[in-house]
Amino acid sequence: MNRNIMFALAGGLAAGFLAGYFVFSGESRDAAGPVVAAPAGPIMPAPSLAGGMPGAAPGTMPAGPVLPSAEVQGRIARIEATVLAEPKNFAAWFALGNEYFDTHQHQKAVDAYAKGLAIKPDEPNVLTDQGVMYRDLGQFDKALANFQKANKLDPNHVQSLFNMGVVYSSNLNKPDEATKAWNKVIAMAPASEQAAQARQMLSQLKK
Repeated sequence: MNRNIMFALAGGLAAGFLAGYFVFSGESRDAAGPVVAAPAGPIMPAPSLAGGMPGAAPGTMPAGPVLPSAEVQGRIARIEATVLAEPKNFAAWFALGNEYFDTHQHQKAVDAYAKGLAIKPDEPNVLTDQGVMYRDLGQFDKALANFQKANKLDPNHVQSLFNMGVVYSSNLNKPDEATKAWNKVIAMAPASEQAAQARQMLSQLKK
């Protein structure tokens, strides 16, 4: 299942305008495959291209950490037991990172992804997800490096390219670099949701 989930950023490209959205790459969730006996699919209602959290605007995530349900805590505990018993199980590390990602445990997600990437480093989807976590931790240079590496591994990786533009614009004050990234998104995937967002952000940059 492709989970192109959009995350609202805190800053604005212009007064009164929300600074776009991060896309994390859902393909990595499926690429890892099942590692424990746990229900498949998202662990919580997630804002997707089709909707959002109850009571929240489409395309946004609620502020603050998410308190995992007992079911989610149990699933996390089972995956933690798996990586403890099988420290070279990259799929389990990636799955654990995904669980931490979805429950807003940013540093834990970064660390779990790092363990998996140490075993299988050339995973653009996982690099993108880890990059989003770096950005949420305020480590913008590391986030950008992740997105750049993901896009180098797969030049057609729209999510990482789009996210580069967001970091350049909203966090590093490099609008020219953001413009280049978003124009590439539009050229690469003109009918995509990322391209639609890129057009909107480019129009704001021009104001």
